Amino acid sequence: MSVAKVAGMLDVETLKAEIDRGDIETVITVFPDMYGRLLGKRITGDYFVNDVLGDAIHACDYLFTVDMEMDPIPGYQFSSWQTGYGDVRCVPDLSTLRRVAWLDKTALVLCDVVHETADRPVSIAPRNVLRRQMERARQLGYLPMGGSELEFFVFKETYESAFRKRFHDLQTAGWYIEDYHILQGTRIEPLVGRIRAAMDRSGVPVEFSKGEWGPGQHEINLRYADFLEMSDRHTIYKHAAKEIAEQQGMALTFMSKWDETMAGSSMHLHVSLWDAEGHNNLFPGDTAMGPIQASDLFRWFLGGWMSHVREIALFYAPYVNSYKRYQAESFAPTGIAWSYDNRTAGFRIVGHGSSLRIECRIPGADANPYLAFAATLAAGLDGIERKIEPPDHFSGDAYASRDLPQVPKTLNEALEAFQSSEFARQSFGEEVVDHYVHFARTEQRKFDEVVTCWERNRYFERA
Repeated sequence: MSVAKVAGMLDVETLKAEIDRGDIETVITVFPDMYGRLLGKRITGDYFVNDVLGDAIHACDYLFTVDMEMDPIPGYQFSSWQTGYGDVRCVPDLSTLRRVAWLDKTALVLCDVVHETADRPVSIAPRNVLRRQMERARQLGYLPMGGSELEFFVFKETYESAFRKRFHDLQTAGWYIEDYHILQGTRIEPLVGRIRAAMDRSGVPVEFSKGEWGPGQHEINLRYADFLEMSDRHTIYKHAAKEIAEQQGMALTFMSKWDETMAGSSMHLHVSLWDAEGHNNLFPGDTAMGPIQASDLFRWFLGGWMSHVREIALFYAPYVNSYKRYQAESFAPTGIAWSYDNRTAGFRIVGHGSSLRIECRIPGADANPYLAFAATLAAGLDGIERKIEPPDHFSGDAYASRDLPQVPKTLNEALEAFQSSEFARQSFGEEVVDHYVHFARTEQRKFDEVVTCWERNRYFERA
């Protein structure tokens, strides 16, 4: 899909004209961090076009070594107190320049992060991790296309009120499971409809929204695109949804499992491989695979993806909380199997002809999309290069099967699989693997050090 044809996208000349007219005053200049958050600076329009265009902004490299609380974490090779926490350069990718329809007189541009003293990408920056895999696909003559279905819960709270309540006894926007319900959807339309409209006017085209399988849970589906553009759209939408909720005195969360009694929130990945020009889906074919007809490329991509999925699960489920979503009969997968239009399997094949694609149901809504798509592409391309065959087609209830390999049960299990993976080290490089292993170990350590409400409730009197 051509980005230039998407409503809300800007070219430099249009940006300059709108700044001259006073229609745009601020250009938010950002990059995604390890958590998938947008970090950067708000830059005045005149300064952006006169000084930043053709150059870069600077940011402290500690931003790729901090945890979610912005604490500098020791042990990273990339940067540390010993290196003095210097700068990186953030170079605007002008193909991502777009209006910000939910803010007044504002545009936004995403940046690629490069070293300050050497004009080369920072390998551990998530957008660069994906770019490396996209270039590998391009050299093989492929354009990977995908969509990410992102679910979230809406609350009749502000983020501040939720914090003041220590995130306990929060009131969801709905009070019953509202999957596909139009009536309950209407009640939340002032927020969800506002998000849809703002995205459509900000270069993030929307297909639809719907209620989901939890009280106050919703999903907004974006139009598919190549993996890099899709990740950009996903990240902007996730950020915008929170800001729009804030504007309306509400809050929403993309936590993978915000409450153990309710559904989790997923990021189902829909993936297909196209020719280099993006004209033809290369997955349809004449080879019989159970109930479907597909190409050898489809077969090998699926085989590679499935054979490596436990090794790359860290990029689908990056936090301790992520693994609490994998529960039987929850619509989150537990078994690693592929099946046609079967929501109990980790890999659900959907569509036919030009719409034939693989849906992976393992990633959660908390995943960083750049890393999730990079891991997906690396595994699929390895399958094509090595002609890895997928297991036999599965039919029935994957939750009930005792013979299927399982999705990792904990963050520790996933990070050990990632750390010891020769495939991951060959695909992403030693620096990337070691960096994100340290990231995951930090998340696990931070959790292990905390005394939880569950522990106090259980042990305070009776231990």
